[in-house]
Amino acid sequence: MAGTAELIRGHWTRGEPGREAPQQLVIALYRWWVVAMALKIAGATWDICWHFKWLRDDLAPPHLINTVGTVIVLGLVVFHTYTGIGADRATLRWLQWGLGVFLVAAPLDVINHRVNGLDITAWSPSHALLYIGTGFMSIGLIRGWAQHGRGDRYQYPIACFLWFTVLDNFLFLNQHQEYGVLGLAAWDRGTPYAEDILLQFAADDLGRPLDRIAVEHFTLPVPDWVYPSWAVLTGLGTLLLARRLIGRKWTATTITAGYLAFRCVAWGLLAAADFPISTVPFFLLAGALAIDLSFQLAARIRPLFGAVAVTAVSYAALSVQQTYLAAPPSDYWSAVYVVVLLAGLWWFVQFLLDTERGRRLTARAQMTTGARESTTPSP
Repeated sequence: MAGTAELIRGHWTRGEPGREAPQQLVIALYRWWVVAMALKIAGATWDICWHFKWLRDDLAPPHLINTVGTVIVLGLVVFHTYTGIGADRATLRWLQWGLGVFLVAAPLDVINHRVNGLDITAWSPSHALLYIGTGFMSIGLIRGWAQHGRGDRYQYPIACFLWFTVLDNFLFLNQHQEYGVLGLAAWDRGTPYAEDILLQFAADDLGRPLDRIAVEHFTLPVPDWVYPSWAVLTGLGTLLLARRLIGRKWTATTITAGYLAFRCVAWGLLAAADFPISTVPFFLLAGALAIDLSFQLAARIRPLFGAVAVTAVSYAALSVQQTYLAAPPSDYWSAVYVVVLLAGLWWFVQFLLDTERGRRLTARAQMTTGARESTTPSP
């Protein structure tokens, strides 16, 4: 820690993006990014269940944890911007835009809830800006770590964690239904998780008395096709991209296992503290395993057959989870269009990456040929 602080002080000078610096300093910066993003994820995870129990509180502990992470992010982006260390120009732009969008979204979200008084849904415009800002930062971090993390003993775990942040950012929206389905069940049992003032606000927002319809509107506000479609197209779509870019076997399964382990630990801690609990999307593990196995197929048939396998396995696993554990209500007919969209996404990703790879190989071959010609003696 002392050595890193000394390196930071010694390199606090103006520089262009991509500036050379000791590898120890660059690695330390990205490890601080891991700490910052972990705090933001922990705060957000606590925050969503907080709003299934109480009315909004701007100084609630989950917000404070998230704020600490955001302050660290701000410091890191300032350091990257001023010194040019640890980020090329494109990486830096992703980080800057991500932080900028997030900092604009935060006060807009506060204003929104000053007017509406409640996080009535995770699917709101002000929340969307928060997700977009976090997503931009994650893209920048993945890009930066791919360039600077080679050779570090924690290169693969950190790469998986950065993709974990993308997965969590997408699937955070689905947590509304995952909390909501158990929240509605608690109401039906006569032991609601939420305080009376929160439930009354939900009823007033709908303009009706406090009854099951009002509670269902609050707990499950989106159509049944949204939950499985979003999980497969964005969640498993993220894992597909991670598997392709990292290029290591069982990457999708590893990231998903880590995500589910985190959700289970959070579930246990929140339950012990008498907070509302959610279902955990265990069915994603089957879909992630199908993604990893699909990479054994020939590239030309992988998008079609892979999409069919991943969609079928994921929806089947969701049905099993819904039968024997618990899961939000889902429209299983949505698999018909999900498989088409996933196949298109898979093909598009494969086309772009193969084209980029071909372009780089061609450029490298031209450079090698040029170097040989320049060293060949004239007759």
